[in-house]
Amino acid sequence: MQKLALFRLHLIVFLWGFTAILGKLITANAQILVFYRMLFAAIFLYAFIRIYKKESIKVSKKLFFQLSGVGFFMAMHWFCFFYSIKVSNVSIALSCLSLSTLFASILEPIVFKRKVDISEVIMGAVIVACILLIFKTEFQYKEGIFYGVLCAIFGTVFSVFNGKLFGKTSPGNIIFYEIFSGWFILLLIYSGTGQIMQMDEINYRDIALIGLLASVFTAYPMFESVKLMKYISPFTLILTVNLEPVYGIILAFFIFGESEHMSPVFYVASLVMILAIVVNALIKTRKQKNIN
Repeated sequence: MQKLALFRLHLIVFLWGFTAILGKLITANAQILVFYRMLFAAIFLYAFIRIYKKESIKVSKKLFFQLSGVGFFMAMHWFCFFYSIKVSNVSIALSCLSLSTLFASILEPIVFKRKVDISEVIMGAVIVACILLIFKTEFQYKEGIFYGVLCAIFGTVFSVFNGKLFGKTSPGNIIFYEIFSGWFILLLIYSGTGQIMQMDEINYRDIALIGLLASVFTAYPMFESVKLMKYISPFTLILTVNLEPVYGIILAFFIFGESEHMSPVFYVASLVMILAIVVNALIKTRKQKNIN
């Protein structure tokens, strides 16, 4: 079961890696993209849960507000991710996601009340050094890097708290309420700032691509990621998600060509980050075997 869970995890990480490609193909800005992504994904999830599975979506008021809070961080994570792509490129946005490992090594012990793993912190420090090196050599993408770092922070928060909320209701309900609440919060924000009037500035091609993004590349992998919490820890999830840049950067290089070509330093730093993640995974696996 553990091996099957890891296979499913890598499949959804590959799908997440492709979301960056769709994010660049979609011409709408990040605000519009995330607004419709969350709306369509919520509709797909509701139809799947209530019509296909015929399951209840009732949750307690306390749990609803907890899920809504996580939904807000999810919305901010996606906004920062796609905004980073729009102002820089896919490679920059995806490389910054590796910082999630450092943030998880700090936040997860606090939330789950466990000791800090020194190896996780060391690996996180290596990743930070690599990000700083990328920032120095790719300074023209400073805005993209800034939003990429924010994306990693918000993504870590909602991933860790998803692990905390696992088991309090069905995986489908967790993801549905998080995505729906995230969309509703965006609706309130856009209504208050007047940006809601811009939501009709979208063409049919973008609507079709966002529909694909919301269903195959959002609703399904998000639903699966919560189900996998039964077999894997939040840190393992975030650890494996760090392969998302590998899939995404390779795909972007071949699909978009010149706009995704980076300096040699960028690729060396990215390789070091990936190796650090792999080494840490091997260390954790060995520790687990010794415990068993």
